[in-house]
Amino acid sequence: MKKLVYILPLLLLAALLVNNMSCSTSRIPKEFPTDTLFTNSDAEGWPLELIFIRGKSHNHPLMAAWVTDTNGKYIETLYVAKSIAKGEFEHGDKSTGKWMPGPIRRPAALPVWAHQRNVIETDGLYIPTTETALPDAITGATPQNNFVLLTKTTTKALKEFDVYFEINQTWDWNEYWTNNKYPNDKEYKTSCQPALVYKARINADEKESKNLELIGHSHYNGSSGEIFVDLSTITTAKNISESIKIQFTGADK
Repeated sequence: MKKLVYILPLLLLAALLVNNMSCSTSRIPKEFPTDTLFTNSDAEGWPLELIFIRGKSHNHPLMAAWVTDTNGKYIETLYVAKSIAKGEFEHGDKSTGKWMPGPIRRPAALPVWAHQRNVIETDGLYIPTTETALPDAITGATPQNNFVLLTKTTTKALKEFDVYFEINQTWDWNEYWTNNKYPNDKEYKTSCQPALVYKARINADEKESKNLELIGHSHYNGSSGEIFVDLSTITTAKNISESIKIQFTGADK
């Protein structure tokens, strides 16, 4: 009888601990608000909505969205992260003893976008400098929530075209893309798992909502604009986004 008296409180304590642990490790996804971004507002082309839902591995990524014709010829940029577009990062200068905005170039961040844009700076890199910064009309801070990008193409010359989306997040090492895989390559270390590239083809006559599909990853240090279709080494980077859709504004969803 005495044993039962001692055992019952222990069982109750164990039940409470299990209950508290299950609450603290809940896998219920955190809800994020949806931000709205505007680019190319004054353009006269096709009005588009790009709808981005963040994934469980989302942590301050850099992004770019652009348009090509159906043969892959670059047409124009719809959106690119401000730090890449301006050649300056918010935490780019520590000369005063604390992090301040300063010029930094990261060729490994969004190399497919950069090489398709095909503007070579005087130092041979394909990304803008502070002197050749891209206009505010197509740039913006990277949203940390879900977002809708409301944008326009410059003209309506093309009724069918491809929309590309590139995304990259630093510090996302995995068992293949380790922090010592290329120990002497400083550009690789700013990228970790390479940027991922998504694509969808849309048609102005059909005006359908399309999912952008993952088609490959970029070069690990940004020295080329090649898209590598083997994604077997990519892990958490696939979860930076949960879904990316593109549609004509007002089209059926």
